[in-house]
Amino acid sequence: MLSKRVIAAARSSAFLASRNARCRDTAVSLSKGWKVADSQMRRAQFHSSHLLQAETVKVPQMAESISEGTLRSWSKQVGDSVEADEEVATIETDKIDVSVNAPKSGKIVELLAKEEDTVSVGQDLFIIEPGEGGASSSPQEQKKVDPEEPKDQQLDKTTSEPPAPSSVDKRSGGIPPEGPKESKKEVKQDSKPKEVKSKAPPAAPKAPGNRGETRVKMNRMRLRIAERLKESQNAAASLTTFNEIDMSSLMEMRKKYKDEVLKEHDVKLGFMSAFARACALALKEIPAANASIEGDEIVYHDYVDLSVAVATPKGLVTPVVRNAESMGFVDIEKEIAALGTKARDGKLTLEDMAGGTFTISNGGVFGSLYGTPIINLPQSAVLGMHAIKDRPVVVNGQIVIRPIMVVALTYDHRLLDGREAVTFLVKVRDYIEDPRKMLLASN
Repeated sequence: MLSKRVIAAARSSAFLASRNARCRDTAVSLSKGWKVADSQMRRAQFHSSHLLQAETVKVPQMAESISEGTLRSWSKQVGDSVEADEEVATIETDKIDVSVNAPKSGKIVELLAKEEDTVSVGQDLFIIEPGEGGASSSPQEQKKVDPEEPKDQQLDKTTSEPPAPSSVDKRSGGIPPEGPKESKKEVKQDSKPKEVKSKAPPAAPKAPGNRGETRVKMNRMRLRIAERLKESQNAAASLTTFNEIDMSSLMEMRKKYKDEVLKEHDVKLGFMSAFARACALALKEIPAANASIEGDEIVYHDYVDLSVAVATPKGLVTPVVRNAESMGFVDIEKEIAALGTKARDGKLTLEDMAGGTFTISNGGVFGSLYGTPIINLPQSAVLGMHAIKDRPVVVNGQIVIRPIMVVALTYDHRLLDGREAVTFLVKVRDYIEDPRKMLLASN
């Protein structure tokens, strides 16, 4: 009896031990399964959030009158990292160049347009994946590339070494059998052209000089300039009147005060400020030169917004000096200098060039002696300045040498009569020849 009880107790304890072991194994396997599932869920969440954060950048709104442009260049390529507000692309319009910047830091994933493509406002342009900006390639990619470099160098070294000489046929006398065959072929090939040359007639002598041609597509700004200038010629009844200005007094005043102005105001005193001030005063006296035609109406402006012609590598632009009638010499010089810098750097905005009631063009900086400027519609007149040259003139019955500038006023005869145009130009001449009169004139 005792032995049977001992055997039964042993069997029950063994059963319990095996059941506990199976439970522990099941718990371990379940915990492992949950860990694997948890890691997969986290990876899936990371990838899904990573994809959801990728942003498609569209062509921005450029201006009310501009709906499309030409994708001039990509500043970044696929795989490059960018900082927030860093330039990614440049779109050229018929007026200005528009920069497309990255909305956030990250990496460029895909470019959705090619250079020279025409893109419209709101069109998908590129896809950016958020992340840290900086270098164009990630450290992991650099680590992957670095170990491969020695292999490439080893391959280059192995390929650059000449192949080992093969066994030489004893019958060839120590010379590879392929050598003579190649030399014979070369001799045969060389002999054939000689026979052809001897039979061909002598070639005609080449014409001296280069006769090549290069075709370059016109950019949008140049196309727009051409369109506007031709439109002005076709629409306006243009006429040009000329006059000569003795620049002695203005040059003397500039020589006397330019260093003081530069020291106090950090701006150079030039001739443009004097002509701008003189034109602003003359326009107040001849309001038709500051007017424009809209339909069947004439619009007279109580303010003077001067368009100043500035030459840039892409073409001529005319940024506007607002309310020039209320400015002095120094204020005008500062504004012209700021606009000129923005124009040469390609940073002019549409607001800088919008409007304008009168234009001044200074071709004298390039050495022009005479010229007939074209009206910038819808304006009614444009003043052309030219180079200053010493010329003999008669002063009080004596022939003296004076610095003379020829100025030209092209005006729209639909608005201005000859009397008004000539009167305007004479007033400008009088103000320049005696700058003190500009202090006495009322705004």
